[in-house]
Amino acid sequence: MLSINPDQYDQLTASEAVALQKELRTKINLSALQTPIRLIGGADISFNKFEDTVYAGIIILKYPGMIPVDRVSIVATTQFPYISGLLAFREIPALLKAWNKLDQKPDVIVLDGQGIAHERRLGIATHFGLLTNTPSVGCAKTRLTGTYTEPADIPFAESPLFHKNERIGTVLRTKIKCNPVFVSPGHKVSIDQSVDIIKNCTRKYRIPEPTRLAHLLVNEIRIQHRENNIPPLF
Repeated sequence: MLSINPDQYDQLTASEAVALQKELRTKINLSALQTPIRLIGGADISFNKFEDTVYAGIIILKYPGMIPVDRVSIVATTQFPYISGLLAFREIPALLKAWNKLDQKPDVIVLDGQGIAHERRLGIATHFGLLTNTPSVGCAKTRLTGTYTEPADIPFAESPLFHKNERIGTVLRTKIKCNPVFVSPGHKVSIDQSVDIIKNCTRKYRIPEPTRLAHLLVNEIRIQHRENNIPPLF
């Protein structure tokens, strides 16, 4: 399917990475998921901005009850530079190693980042969904691209996110008096369905449970490894 193996991402130039994003863009499927969701995954990455160590984690929860049933983590290194719009090339190789450790794969995975709400429609959620052939959703804390009208300050108020006259996601207010989150489908999920999934995963926090718990996991791993001076595994 791919002309470049993710293990080789470190060897890419920025222009080669952009070319790969454009190639992958042709393979995106935004049809609604037709099968039931019983397990949902949350994935996140933690790293110190100018260091090459990456801490990747995936947590699996029952859906829609949000009961954790599994978690995996990986400590790896990357040489790909920190470039806006290309962060997936730093993060995905480690996430794939974590993914391969899972005993049971989720029906959908939510990533802390963009799906198609990206200039080339290839945010990390879309990129990861394509590589794993898994339905995926991006739920980001900040906007990467696009224009929108601020949603009302009430729970689950929403407004569409547009880029170049194309709808690329939804700006969703999960809590009053808090900044909204930016929801976009990654792969094998529709725009409307991606929003419904995030709403069903939201509890008392601004961030939905899958990525909130994944964030706590990777920060825990990062702190443990730094305190104990444990070298990366990959």
